[in-house]
Order: sequence, then structure tokens, then C-alpha cells
Amino acid sequence: MAERKFLNELLSRMTLAGRRRRAREEGSEKSVMALFDRLLGEEGEASGLVTAMQALEQFEAASGAEKLGVFSEIAGRYGVDDEALSAAINGWTPGDTEAARRIHFAAEPQSQDLIRRLNRVPGATARLVKMRADLLAAMRDTPGLKGLDQDFQHLFSSWFSRGFLEIRRIDWETPAAILEKIITYEAVHEITGWDDLRQRVADPDRRLFAFFHPAMPADPLIFVEVALLAGIPDAIGPIIASERETIDPNDASVAVFYSISNCQKGLRGISFGNFLIKQVVAELQRELPGLQTFATLSPVPGLRKWAEAGDVDLLSEADQAVIASDDGPTPEIAARLAARYLTRARRSQGTAHDPVAHFHLGNGAELHRVHAGADLSENGQNNAWGVMVNYLYDGDKIENNHHAYATDHKIAAAAGVKVLAGK
Repeated sequence: MAERKFLNELLSRMTLAGRRRRAREEGSEKSVMALFDRLLGEEGEASGLVTAMQALEQFEAASGAEKLGVFSEIAGRYGVDDEALSAAINGWTPGDTEAARRIHFAAEPQSQDLIRRLNRVPGATARLVKMRADLLAAMRDTPGLKGLDQDFQHLFSSWFSRGFLEIRRIDWETPAAILEKIITYEAVHEITGWDDLRQRVADPDRRLFAFFHPAMPADPLIFVEVALLAGIPDAIGPIIASERETIDPNDASVAVFYSISNCQKGLRGISFGNFLIKQVVAELQRELPGLQTFATLSPVPGLRKWAEAGDVDLLSEADQAVIASDDGPTPEIAARLAARYLTRARRSQGTAHDPVAHFHLGNGAELHRVHAGADLSENGQNNAWGVMVNYLYDGDKIENNHHAYATDHKIAAAAGVKVLAGK
């Protein structure tokens, strides 16, 4: 069986290579859109693979402006078949589930079929993730591409569902190519080099876990860094310091998630973090049953931008004057502003204004403590005047907290945070 499978794969590759070579020899330098048109009309699998590969190669070689033009054409050309949809709708009567399914399939735009056909190429999933990253960049100036982006999101939500994800612990034995990507992708607290990385993945009281996908086995989707400690921390410096004392992980009672980094721009809006945290908690509890508390030490990335925009409903004239002053607020005032921002500032749909707060509150965490002067880095000062916060994952309250936030946008916050927010 193994020999037959090998021979079949070998013959398939040889056939594909031959078709691809002939296409080149014929001078088939068609435009990307012409290749897309051909791909949607292809019936043969091998010829379709050749066309898909050519289309991906030409798209990837295009300039930013050319890619924008391609996206605009896809959005305008590959929409819904109005006649087929109209016929499906006309054929539906209440209770006819088969007719309802026909409407569902007729309502699907051709652009989704195009993305699926491109994905038949070996290794294409990662290339399509990069294509969506290009699309997101193009959308900044071209909001009319939102529908096409929804097509990508719809398909990626299925392709990258939890059932396909693999959790791995990253340690010093992990292949160097993946370790290099961890350094590059770290988005919260910069990894300054290999020595810094070694501390984060190889010290006995540190852990790093990542999600991978079978179609992208050497490229992490998201990762979380964990510190095993004796208490809930109030500053990031001691956690990432090059000179620090380690502890025996069996003596730790607290696991602190101090950095969560999404790695793929093209997967923005596809949620992995909630699954990752739950899985990491399970892994840690299995390894270290003495752990009693699971919390974060999190940044407040939206604080300073929100405060400097001058929210008149939540900021007094005195607050705004301090914020606008050359020295800015003192650490204590910044902490009070952060507590108010995190508990009261909302987006139009009623959710927490801060993206990190929204993520953890949506997962059922409690806003536990606010710490002034917790992040002295340039990034920490620029984002939140150095303020950081703890979100507490209390197993007895997670479900109730999640439900209250999801249904009523109620923010679970400790009494001390509420008092600080009221000052």
C-alpha cells in the first residue's frame, strides 16, 4: 500500500510538473485575472493546479497598487449569480429545507469558490493567509473590499477551527527556524536576542506554548508566554529581566500569562486566544497540580490614545489638562485613568473599548488589579504611561463572568478596581 501510494504521488507530481512546464513554454503569461477566470472554468484537476500555481505566483510578484487592482476586480467580478439565486428563492416554500439549502449555496459568491480552488495547491493555505494580509492593507483606503474580506474570514474560520489546531510547547529543543519566528512575532515584550529567548523557553519556571495548523506546521499562529511565580506580579521588569532568580516550578502557586502574540496578520479576526489559554491551563494543571491561580500581567494598549482623544463623558477638564500637559499624568493618576477607562469606556456595540480587556473579559476573566509604573519600556510609556493590569481567571467564576459580559456587556472587576475607577 505504501509503495502504491508513493508511486501514485510521484506520477501525479510528474504529470503536474510536465503540464506546468508546457504552460510556460507556450508563453502563457496571462494576467492574474485571466488566470482566475480560467481557474474557475477548469474541469481537469491537474490543469487547475497548474493554473492556480501560476495565478498565485503572478499575484505575489505584483506591486501593492497592482494587488489593490486585483482585489477590486475580484470583488466586482466574482459576486453572486443573481439568476441562480432568484430561481432558488422562487423555488422555496416554508418548511422546504432542501430548497433553503439551495438558496444558501446559490447565495455564495464566486470569490469563495476562487479561494477554495487556489487552496488546492500544496502549501497554498499559508500563501492565502499572506494574500489576506495584503487585502487588509488595501482595505485601509478601499472600504469597498469589505465583502471580499468577509469571504476570506468565512473560509478561514472553517479551515482554522479548533479541531485542526495543534498545541506545542516551545523549548530550547524546538527547531531554530521556529525559534527565530518566535523572536520576530513577539508583539508585547520584545525578545532582544537568543539569550533572552533562551530564558523565556528554557528556564525551569518559564513556559511558552503555541498553536500550529497542519497546513502551516513550521509557522505558529499564536503563542503565549507563561511565568511560574509565588504570587501575582505587579510589574513586567522582574519577569523578563536578564538577571533574576528562578524558582522550582513545583514551588509555584501562580501561572501568569504575560505575553500573548498573534503571529499571522492575515488571520486577524480569527479567534485562537481563548482556546489557547484554556488549553494551556489544562496542560499546566496536568504538569503542576500545585498551581492554584491563573492570571495575566497585561498591557493597556488603548489607554493613552483614548485619553488624549478627550472623552468628555469620562474625563473632567482637570483630567484633560493633566493629560495634555508636558509631563503628562503621574503614575498614580495614570492608574486611576486606566481603571476608569477599563471599566467604563465602551465601543459602539457596548463592549470594552480596550482590545486586550475585551479579549480577557470575553473569556470570563475578572479585572483584578491595576498597577502604576509596571512597564517602564518605551512601548509601555507610549501606550499607557506604564500602566499594566492583572486579569484573574477564577475557575468558579469564569462561566458567569463570560455570560454576563456576552449578554449584558457587564465587566467583572474587583472591588479595589471599582474604587480606583471612581476617584
